[in-house]
Amino acid sequence: MSTAEEDRTSRRLAWCVAHLLRHAPDHVVTDMIGRLDEPTRKYLCRDEWLSASTVTLLLRHGGAADRTFIARNPRVVGRPLPGLPGPARYARRRTPPELLPVLRAELGRDPAEEPLDATELVGLLRRHGRRGPRVPLDILALRHRSDPGRLLAEHLREPLPTGAVEALLLALDLPLDTVHAFLAAPAGPSDGRSWHRPAVRAVRMGLVTHEELVTHIAPAHRTLLLARLPDTDGLRWTLPEQAGMRTAVLRALRPLGDDPRLWAELLRHVPGHRGPLPALVAALADGTVPEAADAGEPGPDLVRAVRHLTPTAGEPYGGVERELALTSLAVPMDSVAEDIRWVRDCLDRGLLTGQDVIRHKLPACWALDQDHWLGDVDHPDRHDRPAAVLASHAEADQLLALALDDDPEAWWRVARTLPEFAGTLPHLLLRVTEGGSVSGRS
Repeated sequence: MSTAEEDRTSRRLAWCVAHLLRHAPDHVVTDMIGRLDEPTRKYLCRDEWLSASTVTLLLRHGGAADRTFIARNPRVVGRPLPGLPGPARYARRRTPPELLPVLRAELGRDPAEEPLDATELVGLLRRHGRRGPRVPLDILALRHRSDPGRLLAEHLREPLPTGAVEALLLALDLPLDTVHAFLAAPAGPSDGRSWHRPAVRAVRMGLVTHEELVTHIAPAHRTLLLARLPDTDGLRWTLPEQAGMRTAVLRALRPLGDDPRLWAELLRHVPGHRGPLPALVAALADGTVPEAADAGEPGPDLVRAVRHLTPTAGEPYGGVERELALTSLAVPMDSVAEDIRWVRDCLDRGLLTGQDVIRHKLPACWALDQDHWLGDVDHPDRHDRPAAVLASHAEADQLLALALDDDPEAWWRVARTLPEFAGTLPHLLLRVTEGGSVSGRS
């Protein structure tokens, strides 16, 4: 029987680990989860805000107890999001009667007579997959001979519409390598601005992590666009999912550093690169990228995505007021509510940025938890300062990557130190790594 003090220690460690896992690469997430004792792991799965990739890895590598606790966690949203069609909701829907005559005319027979073969199934998915996954899911609900290998081969030969691919992810229990292959194949030319839906759906269903998307999505420019999707209606990233995607893309772009020449080369070469983003980045860093034929100018959405990912060294101006605002991050107010009001006011007036909060607010565990300086929300996508959230997330990514790289042991030392550490995040990283301070970075 654990004591109250042991219980408090396990809960606090689970809270800190949950925030660190938002910024860690997949192999570090898996390693750190494996180091947790049973009570801490239970509190992590049952009570904490968990990133989409963390949930995916827990479901993939965890045991029955982990799945049970995740299912009970009210903070784990988006499997799929409430209100969005998911496998269970679609399973309760019956095929609308007006669809059957259409399918009967297209097939030349009654689809209920015998199961659809692969050729018939692919033909129906091609014709009815351009308006979202609803009709393709009705088609997949009919009796058919499921052959994922044949479906993938047809998709590679001529891409299926986005709605059909999304329906296949929802309805069929595809092997992980087949899911990767479906996402790696380019979308069809008629998919327009809905090309991103299968990727978003795969992450939200817990099929893949953001890091796996970056590894497998092709062509490379679509990976960059996933980090900053164009403003359209429909299925999109939630705020935490967008932050996780940016984290994974920036990790892949890390070899470029802050060299403006390499970033300019990235923007010049990425429109014509047909492979995944990491291969292009490696070639740019090594200077071995071939001079491709003119692929045209990058579109405005791609330019905007690269601009949002490019490192900047700009600082807000504020004189004495800014210095006071920075100092206040180290001096908590009389109440949490007053502290939140002050930080939000400074953000609105341009005296502070999300980067400032990560660098200067203490303790470090409060800086990593946006609810401690923006206020509690009942849903992680309802923060009314999304720019500050994304900026703080990116700054934490950068600091942790500079100090810890991909060393699981170093990440674990930070997790063990974080719950009781009273200083800022840069000071914590300095103590754990015993290296130079990273807080003076331009």
